[in-house]
Amino acid sequence: MDKEWITALRGYRSYLMIERSLSHNSVAAYLNDLRKLREFLNENKKERKPAEITYNDLSDFVASGAGSNNSARTQARLISGIRAFFRYLIIEGVITEDPSTLLESPRLGMKLPEVLTTEEIDRIIAAIDLSLPEGHRNRAMIETMYSCGLRVSELVNMKLTDMHRSEGFVTVTGKGNKQRLVPIGSVALKEIDNYLETRNMLPVITDRNIIFLNRRGRRLTRVMIFTIIKKLADAAGIRKKISPHTFRHSFATHLVEGGADLRAVQEMLGHESITTTEIYTHIDRSYLRDTLIMFHPRSKH
Repeated sequence: MDKEWITALRGYRSYLMIERSLSHNSVAAYLNDLRKLREFLNENKKERKPAEITYNDLSDFVASGAGSNNSARTQARLISGIRAFFRYLIIEGVITEDPSTLLESPRLGMKLPEVLTTEEIDRIIAAIDLSLPEGHRNRAMIETMYSCGLRVSELVNMKLTDMHRSEGFVTVTGKGNKQRLVPIGSVALKEIDNYLETRNMLPVITDRNIIFLNRRGRRLTRVMIFTIIKKLADAAGIRKKISPHTFRHSFATHLVEGGADLRAVQEMLGHESITTTEIYTHIDRSYLRDTLIMFHPRSKH
């Protein structure tokens, strides 16, 4: 196997296990699909490195059946795995354009994202040990993710010069280097200030403009954020499958539940299309239905 494939698959495996929190069986299935993709390319005399694969290559692979069980769910998982692989390659800077973007998945039932209640978020924050050197940093990160609905990549790249304290906003650089202004709450600002006091005691700081740093004074990685979140969730006794993105989902869901305008939520999340944001109206509807069943006299049996 080419060196490029070995490196890409090894990194992708770690990405699936740590950042996507997939089970060993799911990881094995995703990697097996990529093995089939590579075999398909070789059989069709298209010996490509990962960065050389085109949309036509992927479309032909999916159309070929890519396995004996070609049910809609199997095909959807196959395409999901392919997309995740190329998203990973973009994150790592191996490619700049995603050839899997135009692949169409068969329509399945909508899967709503996992969401934390405010009580669960409070439990996670309460689980942070402020006596540890990283305690105030972790608290500031959680409050910022929940206050601003940030993607993990946006959090790790957040700079001091992005903060507009007097106006109560932060400049966020999202997908495609697009910038947006997002309100930041007073609690998050206070926790950032508390953290910066302890941050200044680090022996070495390689980039003073980056807000969240590790013990060696360097920018935190996405993997480190995932690991921190999982440990805190375990310490708080939360059994849900959560990640940094769960705080973004919770931010949006709680805004919609509170009656926020969907366009405003779209703007704060940095969604290009309102249809992406509309998933939170489905979460809100289930919340409203549960409320009706619980409290309305005609819904009780």
